[in-house]
Amino acid sequence: MAPSRLEIALAEGPPLPAAGSILVVGALRGQDLSALPAARLRIAQGFRPDHDALAAQGFAVAPEVTGRHAAAIVFVPRAREAARARIAAAAAAVDPGAPVWVDGAKADGIDSLLRELRARTALSPAIAKAHGKCAVFRAGGPEELAGWAARDLRPAPGFVAPPGSFSADGIDPGSALLAAALPARLGATVADLGAGWGWLSAQVLTRPDVTALHVVEADHDALRAARANIGDPRAVFHWADATAWRPPAPLDAVVTNPPFHAGRAADPALGAAFIRAAAGMLAPQGTLWLVANRQLPYEAALAAHFRDVEDLPGDGRFKLFRASHPLARRSAVRRPARRGHSG
Repeated sequence: MAPSRLEIALAEGPPLPAAGSILVVGALRGQDLSALPAARLRIAQGFRPDHDALAAQGFAVAPEVTGRHAAAIVFVPRAREAARARIAAAAAAVDPGAPVWVDGAKADGIDSLLRELRARTALSPAIAKAHGKCAVFRAGGPEELAGWAARDLRPAPGFVAPPGSFSADGIDPGSALLAAALPARLGATVADLGAGWGWLSAQVLTRPDVTALHVVEADHDALRAARANIGDPRAVFHWADATAWRPPAPLDAVVTNPPFHAGRAADPALGAAFIRAAAGMLAPQGTLWLVANRQLPYEAALAAHFRDVEDLPGDGRFKLFRASHPLARRSAVRRPARRGHSG
C-alpha cells in the first residue's frame, strides 16, 4: 500500500519523539493511524460517534485537548475558525520546540490555512497527496498563534456558540421557524435531538408544562455552550449520538432540526435516522416536531414510523412536520433491567 501524506511527512520531516505521548486532534472513525505508535496516542475528538468508534478500537480518546505531550498531529476540519482553534490548542499542549503536524484536504481549505500558518511560524514545505496537504512546524511561545485560540461567538443575545458549530453566527432560520410553530403546550417530557448550542431548547423551556427537557447533542463543544446558555434546572444534558441515545422513559414530544451532511456531502439518511430514533423514544400518543430543508425527502421515513403525519405551513426554504402515534418504539426506550441481570 502506498504511504499516506502523513507517513511521507513523518519520514521526510522531523521524526516523532522517541518517548512521550503524541496528541492527535480531530482523527475520525476509520482514519488510518497505522503510521503512529498506537499505545502512545492521546486522541482529542469531541464528536461522539467518532469518539466512541475510536475508543472501541482501543485508542485513548478524550473529548477535548488535555495534558502535555511530546508531539501533536492535527487533522483540520472545513470550518476555518475551528481549524485555527485546533492548531492553537495543539501547539499549547506540547513541549516548546515539539513538532506539530497539520494535515487537511484541499476541499476543506488547507492551502489557505497553511499560508496563514506560514506567516506566523516556520512551517515546512507541504507534502501534497490525495487531494490534501500535510506540513509541520515546531511549537514556539504563547504569542506564536495569538488570536487563534478558540473563542466563543455570540450568535444571539444571551447565547454563546463555539467556532465551527452549526449556525454559530446566528439563529438558524429553520430552528426559528420550528420554534414559532410549536404549540403552547408540548407535554411533560421532551427531547431536543441535535440541540447544538441550545437556542431551540431554550424556546422549548418557555412552555410551562415541560417538566424535563433532554438536550441531546453529539458535538462536545456545542453541548458545553448549551450548558452555559441554559440555566433552567429542567434541562438534562446528554453528550450523545441522537440516533443511538435512549431516554429513561417514553417521551411526550421530540423536537429536532436534524443534520443532513456527512462531511461536505449531503446525506438525507442522517435525518431519516433521527426520525427513526425519535419514533422509538416517544410514548404511544407522543409527537415529533421536525424542520427540514425543503429539498430533503423525509416524507417516506415519517410515513414508515408514524401513523399520523401532518405537513405544516413552512416557507420557501424549509418544511415543517408534526408526526404522532409512533409505529415502532419498544427498541429505543430503556427498560428496567430484569432481576438478576445487569442493565
